Amino acid sequence: MKMKIALATATLLLLPTLSMAAGCNYDKQAMSCAQGSVYDSASKSCVATTT
Repeated sequence: MKMKIALATATLLLLPTLSMAAGCNYDKQAMSCAQGSVYDSASKSCVATTT
């Protein structure tokens, strides 16, 4: 019985830590530009390509 309580306590203590580690990529997004333009990381927008 003591082992079950210890495991349950350890699980409850570790769950918030693991959930915070999994949710740290909220600021990353995928972006695609229209045909004939490319993404410029300096201006953080799509700019027309010049050939």
